Amino acid sequence: MFHVAVREFRMTRSASRTRPRPSIGQRLLGGFGEILITVGIVLLLFVGWELWWTNIDAGRAQTEVTSEFVKDLDVMADAPGNETTKDFGPAPITKIPDGETFGIFYIPRFGSNFAHPVTNGVGMDVLNNVGIGHYPETQAPGEPGNFAVAAHRQTHGQVFWNIDKFQKGDKIYLHTRKGFYTYEWNETEIVYPSQSEVLWPVPHKNGAKPTSSMLTMTSCHPPFTTRMRIIAYSELESWRPIDAGPPKEIAAVVKKTMEK
Repeated sequence: MFHVAVREFRMTRSASRTRPRPSIGQRLLGGFGEILITVGIVLLLFVGWELWWTNIDAGRAQTEVTSEFVKDLDVMADAPGNETTKDFGPAPITKIPDGETFGIFYIPRFGSNFAHPVTNGVGMDVLNNVGIGHYPETQAPGEPGNFAVAAHRQTHGQVFWNIDKFQKGDKIYLHTRKGFYTYEWNETEIVYPSQSEVLWPVPHKNGAKPTSSMLTMTSCHPPFTTRMRIIAYSELESWRPIDAGPPKEIAAVVKKTMEK
């Protein structure tokens, strides 16, 4: 029995010694496979960074910008909505300094705690960090025409992730140093990236004179692509000065934001 085992062991060793060496092609193919595996791991890490870490990083930056903006504001957040039907007259025009944060958006349809700053400019330095950017060539809040903004739909805070979820009667609130602007959503459309006419004072109507103030929100579509653009239009419904307090619908989140 022992001799049989020794003979089998010798045969195994002999077989291993006579096993042919991998050819150059096989070695190259194996090396290429290892490279592909490494590249795949790197890509997975990059995707994880894009989809997860950029949201965390942008969230921190947006919280800091929001806190900095509201620290000097005197808002009566504890006593809102006492005059919900009062007409405060025409909305004033909020001046927008170059490259500066000038307001905070509150959008209940995007979540009960949605409060994100808006800054002048739509460069990646704004959209990747602050979140919402104003197209400088478009009008200002309260000004007749088209107040247009942009934000990412995914990554870097994915601020406009739910831009396709608006329903009839939904309100968008903008808090500036002048007060609270209330817009009501009325339409959403999908366009090509080249269709810049959505930013005209009257979208799609070249040379038309605006008779109202509107808000245009833009983002990429579908999610995780830049193939198309989704555009949500709203019209200015009313305005409240700072000393009147915020609209009651957003009073709780305004108070929470002011305490940050």
